[in-house]
Amino acid sequence: MKILFVHPYPPGEAPSQRFRFEQYLRYLDGQNVQYTQAPFWDEAGWHVLYTKGSIPAKVWALCSGLYRRYKLFRRLHTYDFVFIHREIDPLGLAVFRRMLRKRKTRSAIIFDLDDAIWIPNSSKNNRFMERFRNWGQAPALASLAGKVSGGNDYLCSWAAAYGGETITIPTTIDTENLHNRLQNQDTEQVTIGWTGTHSTLFYLEEYMPLLRRVLQQNPNASLAVICDTEPGFLEAGMRWIPWDKSREIDDLMQFHIGLMPLADDAWAKGKCGFKALQYMALGIPALVSPVGVNTQIVDNGVNGFICRTEQDWQQQLNLLIRDRNLRIRMGGATRTKIEEQYSVCAVRSRWLALFGL
Repeated sequence: MKILFVHPYPPGEAPSQRFRFEQYLRYLDGQNVQYTQAPFWDEAGWHVLYTKGSIPAKVWALCSGLYRRYKLFRRLHTYDFVFIHREIDPLGLAVFRRMLRKRKTRSAIIFDLDDAIWIPNSSKNNRFMERFRNWGQAPALASLAGKVSGGNDYLCSWAAAYGGETITIPTTIDTENLHNRLQNQDTEQVTIGWTGTHSTLFYLEEYMPLLRRVLQQNPNASLAVICDTEPGFLEAGMRWIPWDKSREIDDLMQFHIGLMPLADDAWAKGKCGFKALQYMALGIPALVSPVGVNTQIVDNGVNGFICRTEQDWQQQLNLLIRDRNLRIRMGGATRTKIEEQYSVCAVRSRWLALFGL
């Protein structure tokens, strides 16, 4: 069997790829399966993609990616399955979909998505490139695919309208080789933490007045923010930790409480709860908004709290900061939930079944 993985970014770089399919690739080894990863952006393009300016470099990277895609799609007939993560190309050119339809039967096409990517949602640092993006590519790919692998039920419900088989495969955590540590909650000092990218910082910024009050009420607490861009709204008692893949777990292990606030809108409903999953895998209770899959991941009062109002956020933060025994108890429960339902081991067979394995 030969499988082609079509995805936007270089291997090992983007969280969506790492936690949606790359961490499963090792299970294809030894099963008489050959697989090829085909990123659209090369390393040089990836490094300038989300920087401000750099228009000539971005245009060159885009043209190079389109050329590589065209050469690749001329050889689609040599693969048994084509697994498409999020998109074929950022412009959503119809020529590639025509080539896909001509060379592969619908049953051989698998479309994987972990966001509501049919809804426009541009990065402010990349508006030049985003203005050319075809937001209708996701429906077109869902119409071509024999199977759609969605990160939650909301995504699969959307995809079901296009006629293919839908399979809910949550974003998962490798609890054996990566998130394989447990936070020590028996501490006096408590760090409230948030991790994410520049594109989701605005969710946290809206909660800064509340977090400021909580820190003022609890001198033993601080706030840490892991992000690829320095937030401009941090104050005393708050610190920025630049995101670094090589330090990913070490940096997360500075947290004792994890935050995942979201707005209740269509885009947020497509999120797969990745922040909460990362926190919980490391024994860190998660406080989340009651949006989308969050209410399935977090069992309120058991391994975290679902916060519906500002009063909920403040009350539960104060409770966890002041009650270390509750943090210890919840920390153990979070790990159990991830291992049983959201780990690579728990979901591996479902993912392999996409290819009939």
